[in-house]
Parts: sequence; C-alpha cells; structure tokens
Amino acid sequence: MKNVSTAENNNASDIFSAPEQKPAIDLKGSVFTLTVLRLQSNEISEIESELRERLAQGPRFFEDAPMVIDLDVLKEENLDIDLASLSTLLRELRLIPVGVRHGSPEHQKSALAAGLALMKGGAIKDLSMPAKPIQTPAAQVEKKPIPPKMSEVQAPEQKSSGTTKVIHQPIRSGQQIYAKGGDLVVLAAVNAGAEIIADGNIHIYAPLRGRALAGVQGDKSARIFCHNMEAQLVSVAGHYRVFEETVPSEIRNKAVQIYLDNEQLKIDLL
Repeated sequence: MKNVSTAENNNASDIFSAPEQKPAIDLKGSVFTLTVLRLQSNEISEIESELRERLAQGPRFFEDAPMVIDLDVLKEENLDIDLASLSTLLRELRLIPVGVRHGSPEHQKSALAAGLALMKGGAIKDLSMPAKPIQTPAAQVEKKPIPPKMSEVQAPEQKSSGTTKVIHQPIRSGQQIYAKGGDLVVLAAVNAGAEIIADGNIHIYAPLRGRALAGVQGDKSARIFCHNMEAQLVSVAGHYRVFEETVPSEIRNKAVQIYLDNEQLKIDLL
C-alpha cells in the first residue's frame, strides 16, 4: 500500500479544515440620549422624596430608563454621598443608574465600588429634569416660524446639505436620527417610539408621534416646528416636556412651534 507523504497530509488538512470562525463581538461607537440626575443634596431621603414627585409626572416614560448621576454640585461643596445606596434607590424606582460624571476622585472611587461607570461626556446634551411641570401657554397672536430653504426641502434623502439633514422616509419606532452640527428637516411621519435629534432646529412637515430634541448641544435659540403635534416628548436645549397619555387638545394635531423663553419651554400654535 502506498504511503501518503507528509506534504500530502498537510494539503489534505488544508482542504478539509474548518471555515474561519467569525469574531464573537464588535466594538462600535454610538449616540444615546441619557437622562441626567443632577444632585443638589447628598441626603438620600430628600432625593427619594423629590424623585418620586417628579417621576409621578410621567411614570411610564422614565420606566427602566438609563440614568447618569451628575455630582458637580456635591464636588464644589465638598459633600460625600453613598452612591451604593443611591443606586439601590434608583433601581427601586425603576431607573437604571449607569454612571457618574463631574465627581471628585473620592466620588469616582465610590462610583466604581458601586459598579458605576465614569462618564466622560458625549455628543448629545443630557436632558435636565424640570423643577416643575411645564405649562403650555395659550396661542399668541403673532407667530413667525422660520421656513426651511427650498434647497433643503429638495435635498436627496438623508443627505446632509451644508449643516442641514433632510429625511424623506418615515422614521420607524426604535430608530434615531441625529443632525450633528445643524438643522434637521423631516418630510415624513415620526412614529411613536422614534427619536429625532438636532444640534440646531427641527422642522417636521408631517405628524410627530415620537420624540423631538432640538439644540441638544445647548443652543437655547433652537426651535421645533411641527405641522401635526402628537409627540411623546419635545425638548429644546435640555428643557423638555413629556406627554404621558396624550397631547392636550388645544395643540393636538395642530401646527406648533416649540422654543425657550426665559428658560421655560413654550408651545405655540402656528
């Protein structure tokens, strides 16, 4: 019987070897909107009392929401806080603490011991919790919305023209569209569960049923213009309003503009 040489054995091994295994993971950057809990006190009981009051304004909206704990005030006042107890409290309230920011070295050690990340900031400005529910003002007599340029409306789908992004197709639930460095123009419906974000203004020429966040890098002059108001949340420069059940009848299904006036979010009919 003829013996198979070593070289032949090697060739056979190459031919019948298992296919190359795909990597188990990929690491990619992404952008998320995170709620920020800015602590003004280190008393856990006071924090719990105020949190329960705020969360009652929109309980289902914040349910299981990721949250970043901002420690800037405590750091400035040289106050310590039991981050492990605070994390337990947040989880009891159906909030998910993911990290801390602006903490002192001692705060950071405590955060790591409590299993919290050290946040370095991000491209999206965090939503701040309002001191009290924002009231929708009555419609004013004069309205001066800023119309988009014709070149923006005619731009190809999802193509950025200068600093303006134009979206032609409906935005489905779970999708997030972000116009970095400029305005966002949406020519189709923003469905419930979808999120549109812009550093500048947002123009929606269709029903807005999801979330719209303008001026997320802190531009307080940014505005949201919507032809059919059915939103779950609207925000300008971190000031926001949640519509837990439904949009009030005076603005529901109507054209509105949303803007800041003396740090207060206002919604006016167009």
